[in-house]
Amino acid sequence: MGTFGNFAISFSVICILAGGMSLFGYGLGHGGPAVMLGSWIVIGFMTLLVGLSLADVVSAYPTSGGPYFMADKLGGPRWGWMTGWLNLLGLLGAIAGIDYGAATFIGAFAQLQWNIAPTRATTMAVFTVILLLHGLLNVCGVRLVTVLNSISVWWQLAGVAVIVGALALAPAQHQSAAFVFTHFHNDSGFTSPLYVCLIGALLAGYTFCGYDASCHIAEETTQAQTSAPRGIVHAITLSWIAGFILLAGMLFALQDYTATQNSPTGVPPAQIFLDVLGTAGAKALLLIVIVAMLLCGNAETAAASRMIYAFSRSRALPRWQLFRNVSHRTKTPVPAVWLAVILPFLLALPALWSPAAYGAVTAINAVGMIPTYGIPVYLALRKGNHYIPGPWTLGRWRRPIGVIAVAYVTVITVIFCLPQTAPLTPDTFNYAGLTLALALLLAWLTWTTRGRRDYQPTTAAAAPDQASMDEVI
Repeated sequence: MGTFGNFAISFSVICILAGGMSLFGYGLGHGGPAVMLGSWIVIGFMTLLVGLSLADVVSAYPTSGGPYFMADKLGGPRWGWMTGWLNLLGLLGAIAGIDYGAATFIGAFAQLQWNIAPTRATTMAVFTVILLLHGLLNVCGVRLVTVLNSISVWWQLAGVAVIVGALALAPAQHQSAAFVFTHFHNDSGFTSPLYVCLIGALLAGYTFCGYDASCHIAEETTQAQTSAPRGIVHAITLSWIAGFILLAGMLFALQDYTATQNSPTGVPPAQIFLDVLGTAGAKALLLIVIVAMLLCGNAETAAASRMIYAFSRSRALPRWQLFRNVSHRTKTPVPAVWLAVILPFLLALPALWSPAAYGAVTAINAVGMIPTYGIPVYLALRKGNHYIPGPWTLGRWRRPIGVIAVAYVTVITVIFCLPQTAPLTPDTFNYAGLTLALALLLAWLTWTTRGRRDYQPTTAAAAPDQASMDEVI
């Protein structure tokens, strides 16, 4: 991959048409337009600071392992081990969240096109097919993945322009600027506006995840010490701008608040499309969103498979001998690809019984991935003058930006573990914090039982089963 290809995979994984649309209904009920746009501005800016700090460390350690390898080199094996397990949890949660979201949008399209009412069972079936599709595409090799990621960039940008343009030019009545930027709406069950603003940030926080994909494909990128950092920063910046335009355009076009929240399609954005453009227009815009989601899920599968491959190369995963294997024909870690498909399926399986499961999966993605962005930054700061930056560096701004980034990561991780709906029941409980605790417990147990004995973090050049960097994908 070149610089654009590296940027494209992170931009594809962030995918504003996936995160912004999947949790649009959540945002309407947890603060409404004011919180949706306000949190997008704040979370986007803070994410950019985290991305800048992480990019500085990536330039010094551009490997497929990403955050866990950086943490290992900066803080020691135990830091690397714990970071790796968290990063893996977040990546798997991301695939589950993205692909399950795509399945719900496909269900909405099927209802409009063929009058087939979506159910949890049919959504899970579609979700399974999407996972299989992404597995098949990824085992074909990195060149196909690169082409699809490049298409994804232009598809998303064009898609935002088409959606916002169509909604803006339609003759339907539009909301006022006062409504879009100041209206507060709360269906969460909590009475504190401040608390609702905090939990409402999940929409933006979930969307701004996955830019570590530029790290995970660094070993497949030319001039990775500068290409990967630029890929991270440019992906966040462009997503921040385009996402704000998308959300604002959707909110200006909103017709009936309650009807949109309770859309029979199960997808609030689809109801906006229907109300403004009619059935034909709604189906066309839904297809734009669905394709973007599918491209996003495919890119995330690629990133997760590289993480699994690198973690297995370091002998961290059970059956690591299998998952570090690379196909001689396609130069792709095929076993790692299929594991990156199977585990998200198991993670999302509770959605068959619990309507709150999807929200829990998205929160798991956030609480798994966001801490792993802050840990290498914290460890680099802790090293002080002993830290040797790469060619892409923040220079004298590294410490002040890094301190803010680490503080933000700590706060936002706690927020994403908070209850999101009251009263608390098994269906409304936020399992993200519990999942995070279980992941940390699992990481600690595996470290004490075998990690301290078997764990051997390595790069492609040092891998015992690889002849050269060219063999590693």
